[in-house]
Amino acid sequence: MERMPIAKAINAGLRAAMERDPRVLLMGEDIGRLGGVFRVTDGLQKDFGEDRVLDTPLAEAGIVGTALGMALRGYRPVCEIQFNGFVYPAFSQIVTQLAKLRARSRGRLSVPVVIRMPAGGGIGSVEHHSESPEALFAHVPGLRVVYPSSAHDAYWTVQQSIASADPVLFLEPERRYWEKGDVDTALAPGEVTSLHRARVLRSGTDATVVAYGPTVKLALDAAAEAAEDGTQLEVVDLRSISPLDVDTVTESVRRTGRLVVVQEAPLSHGTGAELAAQVTERCFYSLEAPVKRVGGYHLPYPAARVEEHYLPTVDRVLDAVEQALAA
Repeated sequence: MERMPIAKAINAGLRAAMERDPRVLLMGEDIGRLGGVFRVTDGLQKDFGEDRVLDTPLAEAGIVGTALGMALRGYRPVCEIQFNGFVYPAFSQIVTQLAKLRARSRGRLSVPVVIRMPAGGGIGSVEHHSESPEALFAHVPGLRVVYPSSAHDAYWTVQQSIASADPVLFLEPERRYWEKGDVDTALAPGEVTSLHRARVLRSGTDATVVAYGPTVKLALDAAAEAAEDGTQLEVVDLRSISPLDVDTVTESVRRTGRLVVVQEAPLSHGTGAELAAQVTERCFYSLEAPVKRVGGYHLPYPAARVEEHYLPTVDRVLDAVEQALAA
């Protein structure tokens, strides 16, 4: 067991994948000598060389398009998009090519490309640096979307994503990059949680709180505060946005009778809305109250000085829980 920040855990996971498979290579803006803006790839170019850790031009469409071609030639490229809002020049490559080639070729072709991208707010930055675009990509068939919340998960899910035969959008909670956690690097393959399986992090009986990425810590903090008043919240970490592990969530909701979903992204048309719809369809007679959602507002991401008013807080989560319990 090792203790490390999420950023270092991703670095260690990338290193393990590169040591195991010479076809794995990294590419992105300033990821080599600089080690990336958040230093997630620090030291990897020095150890694996410029042929496997490539500094690219500032051209996201070119990065993803090149990775797609390399994947078709047998490589397993891992692209870094420097900030979440910079991904849109590559949107066409991701949606119309990367996600479609397996179906278009009737399964004869696979494009095992991983696109790493810091996401979420809380770093005091401007728009294009603090957004949560997961729903835009989760809507696309053929593309997998995962969002780890802890160092342990980050270490293993980045390796599982690289091993996937399908393209994976790998979101990283940038505000949590330097939060430390225990990482068990010695697990056998069968002991690692499946890439798209949700996990119950805290048991409870009064309501289920589902979160992912940067909001998992928020949900756990809310559960700890609620417990002081005698309310027992069950916290579920989704881990995967597409596909969604609705089974784990519905099992929890059938026990608690209530559901609150927490996300940083705007609530409209988001992950919480999809989860609310599916849980309502499956658990209609088990629900004691309507599903509640907590998230960002349907606005462009605000200036840094007011982002604390935009992002979910423990108080907003607890308010949603109180509404569900009062119904």
